Amino acid sequence: MLKKRRKTRVIRVGNTPIGGSNPISVQSMTKTDTRDVQSTVKQIRSLQKAGCELIRIAVPDMEAARALGKIKASVSIPVIADIHFDWRLAIEAIHQGVDGLRINPGNIGARWKVAEVVSAASDRAAPIRIGVNAGSLSRKLLEKYGHPTPEALVESAAEHIDILEGLRFREIKVSLKASNVPMTVQAYKLFARRFSYPLHIGISEAGPAFTGTVKSSVGVGILLSEGIGDTIRVSLSSEPIEEVRVAYEILKSLGLREKGANIISCPTCGRCEINIRGLASRVENRLKDIHKPITVAVMGCVVNGPGEAREADIGIAGGKGFGLLFKKGKVLKRVQEDELLDVLMKEIGE
Repeated sequence: MLKKRRKTRVIRVGNTPIGGSNPISVQSMTKTDTRDVQSTVKQIRSLQKAGCELIRIAVPDMEAARALGKIKASVSIPVIADIHFDWRLAIEAIHQGVDGLRINPGNIGARWKVAEVVSAASDRAAPIRIGVNAGSLSRKLLEKYGHPTPEALVESAAEHIDILEGLRFREIKVSLKASNVPMTVQAYKLFARRFSYPLHIGISEAGPAFTGTVKSSVGVGILLSEGIGDTIRVSLSSEPIEEVRVAYEILKSLGLREKGANIISCPTCGRCEINIRGLASRVENRLKDIHKPITVAVMGCVVNGPGEAREADIGIAGGKGFGLLFKKGKVLKRVQEDELLDVLMKEIGE
């Protein structure tokens, strides 16, 4: 059983509410050069088509900050500017109309600089994500704890929260990420016991597509099952659209969001007389852009297939040279093997 979702404050990033009982939102980050407006807009639009609901953009310099206005004007999902060290970039990003900031107040500099950023964010009603990362803890915390620990991550977040609350700013969400799954999970659990701010969850630098998907699924899955998490990003050394797809698969597997096709396919065994791996892969590819929730089964055994996938909306079960098309466990018709995919897709379309 999933634990009841943790109660948090509700903030808004543009037109997207975060926290409380609102849907757990999916976000990603552009991997283009922000100064290349055309490429960045193109990537954001493809991510939005895949279901991305919030987009974060790196802002390494003033040229990138000044490009944010054109980017923001060309897309329709909330834009979050990722800022490090230079408070002036945060001010410019706000002036360019971004919907939120990701900063660490502690590395922005003097208190008056943080106050300027907070004032601009308040005027724009732009929330701030405090993004704590195990790889960028302060020297003071590393000396205190010896190395990154869950307690160090939470203490870092608490310090940053104190800075913002001291400036009467509470439109805050927080992340506490590491590439180590147990450390990340424990940090979020410790934080959730102390604070009511909404949490952006994920595993930092999770890795290439395969290993990153596994680590993210384990870490994010544990947190979500504990009722922790209000937005998620799956960080992969891969195309950002894969981050969005994996995020939704995690949410769907826990019954927390319904979007797109849920594909059930058997792992195959000695009874299988059809190329299920190839067929399941082609079905998945054909359905990758579908948004309506639907459960599709691709089974390799005409004896047990329909029964094993009884709860699927629709599916196919292959035999030698032929297969069965079935719906809700009931066989509709027998189909030649080379026609199975087209018949299935036509039935889904109808």
